[in-house]
Amino acid sequence: MATFFNQATLNIGSTSLNSNVTVGEIVAGLTLTKTAASSAYSTGEGITYIVTLTNGGTTDATGVTLTDDLGAYVPTGSTVSVIPLTYVDGSLLYYVNGVLTTSPTVTAGDTLLIDGITVPAGGNTVLVYEATANGSAPLEAGSTITNTVTLGGTEPLSDTATVPVRESVALSIAKALCPAVITDNGELTYTFIVQNTGNLAVDATEGLTITDTFTPALTDITVTLNGEPLAEGTGYTYNPATGEFATVNGAINLPAATYTRDPATGRVTANPGFAVVTVSGRV
Repeated sequence: MATFFNQATLNIGSTSLNSNVTVGEIVAGLTLTKTAASSAYSTGEGITYIVTLTNGGTTDATGVTLTDDLGAYVPTGSTVSVIPLTYVDGSLLYYVNGVLTTSPTVTAGDTLLIDGITVPAGGNTVLVYEATANGSAPLEAGSTITNTVTLGGTEPLSDTATVPVRESVALSIAKALCPAVITDNGELTYTFIVQNTGNLAVDATEGLTITDTFTPALTDITVTLNGEPLAEGTGYTYNPATGEFATVNGAINLPAATYTRDPATGRVTANPGFAVVTVSGRV
C-alpha cells in the first residue's frame, strides 16, 4: 500500500493561494509471496513451499491460476533446461482465511499448475505443497534450487524461493579378504574401501580412522593407503598380540564426490571420492 498527497494552488496576478492537502491511499489488489519451509535439500528429500495470496480489494478474486516452474534451469555448459523438482501428488493444502478448504485443480508435469483459486476480498489464501528434489537437482557444494511461482492475469505477479543444497559428507566402508582360504602361515590381504558420496571433503581435522581387530592376529604386516606405504606409528598402530589395528587420526583424507550430468536426460550421477587401505600379513 502507498499513501499519496496532493495540493492545488490558486494564482491571480502576483498572488498565490494554496488549497488544503488531500491524502489518498493506493490499496493493492492481489499480492503474492512465496517462501520455503525447508532449510536445505538433498536428492529424494521433500521441500515444503508456502504461497500466500492477499486481496486488498473489495471484491473476491476468483478463477485465479498459479503456475510453479519447479525450479527449471539450464545447467552450466548445457543448452537444455532441466527440472530439479517433482511435485508430490496430493500434498496441496488450501487455506482460505485460515480455514482448510477443498483444494482446487492441480496439474503437475514439467510445471505445476493450480487452477480455480479464490482469494476473498480483504482476506488471504494460503497454499502449502511439497516438491521432491529429484535426480536432476544440482548436488555440488554451493548449489541451490530457485523456483518461481507466477499468478496469471492482466498484470502477472511472481515470487521466488531459493533453497541451498545440503552440504555434508556421506561415508561408507567395505572390507574384502583375499584369499578367502589359506594355509597355516599363509599370507592374506584385507582391503578397506572408504567412499564419500557427499559434497564435502574429509580432511585431517575430521578425525577419520579405520579400526579393526584381526582374528587370527597377523604378523609381519604391511599397510598401504591408495597404493602408497603407510608407516607404523605415523600412519597406523598395530598390536600383534591382540590383532588390534587402527589408522592414525588424520592419515586418511577423503575427497568430496564429483558429479556428472547426462546431457540427454539431465540426471546427475555421483562419482564418490574414495580411499583404499590394504593390510597384508601372515596368520
